[in-house]
Amino acid sequence: MKPTSHSIPLLAERYPLAFLAAVMEFILIVAGSYIAHHLRFGDWYMLEHYLAATFIIALTVVLCQILLGNYSSWRGRHFFWQLGRVYTAWLLALAMVTSLAVFLKVSETYSRIWLVSTLAAAVLLITMFRFLIFLLLRRVRTRGRNLKRALIVEAGNSAGNLRAKRGELSEYGYQVAKTLPLENSQAWMDRLVGEVVETGVHEVWLCLPLHEGESIKTILYALRHQTVDIRYLPDLGDLPLLNHRVSEIAGLYALDISRSPMEGPARLIKRLEDLILGSIISIGVVPVCVVIAIAIKCTSTGPVIFKQYRTGINGRRFKVYKFRSMEVHEEGTNLITQAHYGDPRITKLGAFLRRTSLDELPQFYNVLQGRMSIVGPRPHALSHNEHYKDQVESYMQRHKVKPGITGWAQVNGFRGETDTLEKMEKRVEYDLWYINNWSLGLDLKIISQTIYKGFFNGQP
Repeated sequence: MKPTSHSIPLLAERYPLAFLAAVMEFILIVAGSYIAHHLRFGDWYMLEHYLAATFIIALTVVLCQILLGNYSSWRGRHFFWQLGRVYTAWLLALAMVTSLAVFLKVSETYSRIWLVSTLAAAVLLITMFRFLIFLLLRRVRTRGRNLKRALIVEAGNSAGNLRAKRGELSEYGYQVAKTLPLENSQAWMDRLVGEVVETGVHEVWLCLPLHEGESIKTILYALRHQTVDIRYLPDLGDLPLLNHRVSEIAGLYALDISRSPMEGPARLIKRLEDLILGSIISIGVVPVCVVIAIAIKCTSTGPVIFKQYRTGINGRRFKVYKFRSMEVHEEGTNLITQAHYGDPRITKLGAFLRRTSLDELPQFYNVLQGRMSIVGPRPHALSHNEHYKDQVESYMQRHKVKPGITGWAQVNGFRGETDTLEKMEKRVEYDLWYINNWSLGLDLKIISQTIYKGFFNGQP
């Protein structure tokens, strides 16, 4: 019997795409195992214990994908986000299978080359499968199909960020059908309901500021008889956000608008980066430090190392180390005197050290101590913090992470003297951008730029 157009939705309900994706990936894992077996033993015929291991691996991987929700809708998700979740499921499955093999004492029964080849082949096949699905969906969606249509409700220009991304929405499976400016009247509520019915949209997106809470409640009540999905995309443009995200606390959802990004795996990665690179650099610069120390001792009176308290992570004070670049002097308690061009306090050798940033080398000891990072916002004198914290918005948010020897602001030219408020504002702006966008790759980029920018600058 030839299927009619009415039977297609029934087939889609009976065999959902998530189920089909799981079956397909199960088949690809089995295929990867056979490919690996042929590469290892030169034979497509698989013995029973290898066949059993193959099905256990495939089943475990699929179950882990289900546990992590990787067969739920991909709509609205970036491809690399999906891929990261897939690889996480693979790592979990590998840990489970390895533990099972050790517990049953059967690990010696199987070829390690076959196992590694199976994992490599299966991961490659599944990655290709996911990528092909991604390309297919993008192609279909750019032609106006497989799109969920949304009606936008905004107040003023509260949907400005969404409007800027309107061209990208189709790739994520969405299309803006209409934008409706908010009005607090019953007539407008009736119009909203009418627009939802007339346009046949799938979702209503409320792009409204936080102070429109009562309007949101009224809209929800007005749409109580409609089956459309309703999403709240809060307009937070007037808030100084820092590493904002949604988290869950005791079963309650929380919108985090200011918190440190250095938690969990990120904190471990950052510390390993500091320990590994810090140790390598510290050993490498020992001869340079010895020469600088001797030169300082021979050209001026006073200690080789300059020590001063600075503000570290979460506002904790610590003692920072630098090669002394100025003549020994004392200032009043409330004075804020930054180094400037032609500063008579700076020695001739100190001027060279400051221009080349060689005076910062002792701070690698601070890095190994765990009080600083190689990359992060530069630590300011305590008096400078007190001076600027009330003049520059979100100034103290810089201390959500460890201070650094170099930073995003420094490689972009905002280093040295901040003789105007605007310069400090730009430095803080770049520091907060770094905190919001931190990654290992960004740190390595800043370090590489520091190598050729840090040693050639005209700052005092």
